[in-house]
Parts: sequence; C-alpha cells; structure tokens
Amino acid sequence: MLNYIKTHICTIKRFGYCLFFLLILTQCTNPTTPSSANSSHELPNHYQELDSKGLNFCITNELSDFPGSKFIEKEANGFLRQWNLAGMTMSIVKDGKLVYAHGFGYSDLETKQPVLPGQLFRLASVSKLITAVAIMKLVERKSISLDSKVFGPNAIIKDSIFNKVKDPRLYKITVRHLLAHAGGWSLHYGDMAFNSLLVLELNGESGAGAATMATYNHFIASRKLHFDPGTRSSYSNMGYMFLREVIESVTGQSYEDYVRNEVLKPIGITDMHIGRSYLSDRRFNEVKYYESGEQQLVSCFDGTGRMVPKAYGGNPIELLGPAGGWIASSMELAKLLVSVDGFSNVPDILPQSLISQMVEHKFFRGPLGWKVVKDNGDWIRTGSMAGTSALVKRQSNGFSWVVVINTSTWKGPKLPAYINFMMGKVEKTIKKWPKQDLFKYKPKA
Repeated sequence: MLNYIKTHICTIKRFGYCLFFLLILTQCTNPTTPSSANSSHELPNHYQELDSKGLNFCITNELSDFPGSKFIEKEANGFLRQWNLAGMTMSIVKDGKLVYAHGFGYSDLETKQPVLPGQLFRLASVSKLITAVAIMKLVERKSISLDSKVFGPNAIIKDSIFNKVKDPRLYKITVRHLLAHAGGWSLHYGDMAFNSLLVLELNGESGAGAATMATYNHFIASRKLHFDPGTRSSYSNMGYMFLREVIESVTGQSYEDYVRNEVLKPIGITDMHIGRSYLSDRRFNEVKYYESGEQQLVSCFDGTGRMVPKAYGGNPIELLGPAGGWIASSMELAKLLVSVDGFSNVPDILPQSLISQMVEHKFFRGPLGWKVVKDNGDWIRTGSMAGTSALVKRQSNGFSWVVVINTSTWKGPKLPAYINFMMGKVEKTIKKWPKQDLFKYKPKA
C-alpha cells in the first residue's frame, strides 16, 4: 500500500490525496496475519490525525538517488543480512541539509512491504532526547529551573503520596538529577521501568491491572534510594518517566500534547507520536517490529497473565513515553536534531546556553537527554528495546545522521556500535553529496 503511495502522492496533487486516503481505508479494513502479532485479527486504528502534506508523505526513496547511493545501498542491505534484520531507515544531514533519506529492507515481512523514508519507527531511548528538549523549553521560559525540586508538597509533583516518604532524600531530587540519571535509583535490582508487573507486586497491588504513574509514585515513596541524589549517575528509565509528571504539572497539558505543540510543530514536525503497545493500535504508516531468532512469549504488562510477544505487549509503551515511547521517521528525527545541534546552519529552538548545558558531562551534571558526549564534539543518543534499535549522532564536522531499525538482536544495546561503524564507512567513502535539502522539498503540482 505504502509502496504504491510513494510513486503517486507527491506527483499528482488532488488525485494523489484521494488515492492516499482510499488506500488507508483499504489497509484498515483488511486483516494482517504477522507472526509477531498478539492475534491475527488485530487491525490498525484508522481514526488518526494525518498531515498528508508533511515531510513523511512527500519524500520517496528515489529522491536520494545519486552516484554514491549504490554504495550506501550495498552497505545497508549487507548490514541487514549480517544481523538478520527486517528493515532500516537512514537519514543523513550535511551542514544542516537533509541530503539523503532512504529505507531498506521490509517494514512488514509477511507482506513484503519495503521501508519508505517517511515510515514511523519506535525510537526507544532516543525518546529521552525529545523529553530533555521539552524540559529545556520550560527552563528557557523560566517555568522551572534545572534545580527545581521534583517530589513533595513544596515541589513540582505534589501528589499526596509524597507527603510522607520512606527516604527523605527523595525530597532532594531535582529536574537535573532526573535528566542526568542521578536521581538515586540504580539498576541493582533490574530496570523497574521494564518490570511494571514486579512494581505492582512490590506495592502489594498484584491483580490491579496495568501499572500507572500512580503505581510508580507509590513505589518510590515507599522505598529507599540507592544513593544520594546528584552524587553519581546510574541509568534510569524510571527517572525519565517522572519527567512526564513534571511537564504535566507545570503546563496543565498532557505530556504528548505539550511536546507536540510547543517543541515539534513549531519546527515543522507533524508526524511524531507516542507509540502504542499492541499491534492493533499501531499507526497506519508505522512499521512492524521483530525479534531475530526464536521469539519467546512473555507475560503481558496488563496483568491478565496472557502470553504475548515482547515487542507487542511485553512493555507498556504508552507509560514508557518520556523514557522510550516515541515513534518517528528518521527524517523528522533528523529535523529535530538540526534544531538542537548548536550549529548556525539551522536556527536552534533553544538558546546556546541551554544546549551547552545539555552536553555538559562532568560531575554528574549531564549529559541531559544525550547518551554520550565526546571530547571531540560528537554527541550520541542510542535506543534499544524489543523490536527496535536506534542511533542518532551529531558530529562536530557537520555530518550527522539517524538510523532506526525495526528488529532487535542478541547484541541488544551493543548493536549501535556496529551501526556507527557502518556509517563511518559511508562517510569515509562518499566524498560528494547531493546539494539538495530534502527538508525543504516540495512536490511539483
């Protein structure tokens, strides 16, 4: 369906749009039978907000054809074969311009649908970069500061559960601590963000259905921290989940609405969303997710006890939102990247002082949102979860890129190192890039 759209929607204005929505209706009324589904009768939700004139619906693979594209295609397809991956999307930015955007492999293995540049992928922990930018917008507006206290009667999140807590150090946690993974929680007993059923059990709430943020508020209020906030850093998805409540408490908007209205839409990003946990709820232009090797079923996060594929029901994607729940195309993610990269080619949406604080990486003051900040000026954000591997890299030489994959492997979080190696070969080999800027592409009427 989408492969048919790519050759028409950007070339025939009125007819293309009519055909586009007709094909959407066709997809939404025909069942799929993927091996990765919870059940064969699940259908995509067709009542969705669409921006048919947006970047994701205008850019086709053919627009990135140039003398060097054959080498990229060879490397990308070889990478998919090497790691037994279904599909991948790649966007390359040079000096602020989107010079290359292409999909490889399949967005749907069962129907052999090829990946297109505008398709949506789960971003996993790359979502943390989006959340950090949203927080920095609030700091810029002086709605909060990075040193604002988060939990308690006199703090941002005033839930009554925090009126009396097991560990008074909880009251010392600041917004910066959550962003920098320095809030006081470690992974010594596992990643609680991905163990919501265990959190319910430890709260004495087994059988109460799916966990909510109230579940996690109860959990942290009733337990001790593992270290003093701000004294060290330990990766915490759970810490980023609480940033949802920070944003909602300060703005009065839902987390997703605030991010989309105040961060994304002002820079022309219209097709980023919080993803959904089940195949039945995926967006019509979203890829399907796979795990290489033999698929193992796990208990569904909803507490019903039913066994599901890990990528579709193993984790509550909606609840993980600020930490790992966003979906986007690599192109729109690249558009966000150039808006916070500190370069002058494209105006940044944050002042330089705040961008600099995001990439501070000493004394547990950061980085904020980014995963790795190197002394050579390169900034890296990775993401990994069942069915997804993602990597965003801002390089100091102005060559930056985004790669997202719809398959997880036994390499897990280590796969981005191999992605980085592949992209290094691409950069080293190709000396001349197209002069086009696909960010500004407009289809001919």
